[in-house]
Amino acid sequence: MTSGEERSPCAGADPYALALRNGHERVYLRLADGRRIRMPVDRWYAHPTVADESVLTRCVGPVLDVGCGPGRLCRALLSRGAFALGVDVAPRAVAHTIALGGIALRRSVFDRLPAEGGWQTVLLIDGNIGIGGDPRALLYRCIQVTAPTGVLLIEVDPDDVEERCTAQFEDTHGHEGPPFPWARLGAPALHRIAEDLALSVTDQWRYGHRCFLALGCPDSASGRRC
Repeated sequence: MTSGEERSPCAGADPYALALRNGHERVYLRLADGRRIRMPVDRWYAHPTVADESVLTRCVGPVLDVGCGPGRLCRALLSRGAFALGVDVAPRAVAHTIALGGIALRRSVFDRLPAEGGWQTVLLIDGNIGIGGDPRALLYRCIQVTAPTGVLLIEVDPDDVEERCTAQFEDTHGHEGPPFPWARLGAPALHRIAEDLALSVTDQWRYGHRCFLALGCPDSASGRRC
């Protein structure tokens, strides 16, 4: 989970940085209208859940994990013999991933990335479809880095929502980090955006309260770029 901004929200005593330090601090996403959403920090640091496994089994290497956080998914893929690279703007997230045997870069997905156009699977899990606050621009960027035969595996909000907003990370004491653009997207909205970008929904599934979609190019078999 990451804000995806060039300016990391993990500076000084920012609540997100503190949560990433040990994986036990509670942190919330505070939206501009006052709503507060608890972030699943414990899940980011745990072994992949059964819902995560439903994503991992659909991954074909090489895999790019966008907003990798502490790296549970890219580390799991590496342990199974699939090359996976995590990217995140938060230095603590990248350091944690590397310390536990993963491969990660401190970088925004909108920066130049290794092997652009060659990733067979690109992950946007744990709400990372919200990175940058513009899902359409994010998906377009992900198309650029994905191989013509590749797939985007995306976790969306379980509710039917399409929202662009400004958010801040907040701890249990109300201490806030810097604001950043964010977005929340449900499956119907992702279907609409995918159609606009000439992407097809090749799979859609739920596990518990979590909802996932797989997007690919309709002409992927011919190697054509979307």
